[in-house]
Parts: sequence; structure tokens; C-alpha cells
Amino acid sequence: MEETDSLELFLNFCNLCYLNPMEAGKCYHIYNRGVNRQPIFFNTENYWFFLRKFKQYLTGLVEVYAYCLMPNHFHFFIKVKDDTDEKFADKALSRVEKAFKDFFISYAKSVNVEQGRTGALFQYKFKRKEVEEPDYYSSLIGYIHFNPVRAKLCEEVSHWQFSSYNAFLSDKPTLVSRSEVLEWFGGPGGFLAFHRSNIEFATKRDWEID
Repeated sequence: MEETDSLELFLNFCNLCYLNPMEAGKCYHIYNRGVNRQPIFFNTENYWFFLRKFKQYLTGLVEVYAYCLMPNHFHFFIKVKDDTDEKFADKALSRVEKAFKDFFISYAKSVNVEQGRTGALFQYKFKRKEVEEPDYYSSLIGYIHFNPVRAKLCEEVSHWQFSSYNAFLSDKPTLVSRSEVLEWFGGPGGFLAFHRSNIEFATKRDWEID
């Protein structure tokens, strides 16, 4: 796929339905925002706490390909690992869906106590869209990483510390599946080149959240 076509294809793909259940072995774009578009992160520690909670509840259940935490919303690109289709007693949620639900509830309760607030923190149940075509993988990763640039929170993707972008250019332990993702881009050089060449991701509005 030509890089110049990546955003157009990605936006067409994004018009599809978000309501399918999560299944083992499939990739998903996970996102949500604060109730009434209000903040879900109130200070720097909240961002790190959110990621620690994610690890606590989702480690072993998903592979993370990209993420970005914004003041009032977040994005994850994940793959559900195999053998996670087990249903609970009520048969309403799979193991991974239950883990996501518990993760968000745990984070919201902790933040409500810290901030002295009550009520819902997130606007609705978390959204997920299956990402079926590998051609969309790189476009989705670029789109997620450019969120803070699009929102004018920073000028470069590397300047935002609450996304996975810099983790791909580091040797430090990370939440993301670094080696696998870098292979999609042909290595770190290709990863950098993709983000530098697809600057249209920095200006296109966030279609799911806004």
C-alpha cells in the first residue's frame, strides 16, 4: 500500500461498526473519553497510574501495539491473545472483556477518591473496533501517536510522554510489543520515516472521539 493512500483507506475503514464482541487472536482499537468530554487524567501521576492498572488487569491477556493517553480520552491498539475466549458464569463477557471492565472501574474509583468526586468518569462503555486488515496497522499506529499533535498539546509526537511512540525507539522495558511492531515498518528507521512522512495524521480530526 502506498503511504500517500494510508490515511484515506484508514478513514474509510473507520466508518465500520464498533459493536462486535472481542475474540481471541483478533486485533482491536480500544478507546473511550471522559463523561461530557471532561478530563479523565487530572495530574501526571494519573497517567502513570492508568498504565499500571492496565498492566495489572490485562497482562497475559493482550499484546499492545500502540497507545496514547490524552487529557480526556485514550487509545489502545491491541491483540487479544489466544485462549482468552472463556466465558464467565453469566456468559455475557469474555475473560478479556471482563478484565477491561474491571480495569476501568478500578481506575475510576481510585481517581474519584483522589479528586473527591462522584459519579461516572468515562462517558460510556469502552468502544472497540476490530482491525481486520494488516494494511491498516501502520495507519492506526500513526493516527494514535499523532493525537497530541492534532490537539496542539505538543509540536512533535516524540514530545508527548504519555504515548507509546518513544518506547519503540528505546531499549527500556515497555508495555508494547516493540520487536513485532518495528518489523511491520522494516525496523526503527522505517518507523521514524513513516511518522515523518505521514504528516496528514497531525491535522485530521479525531473521528471517533470528537
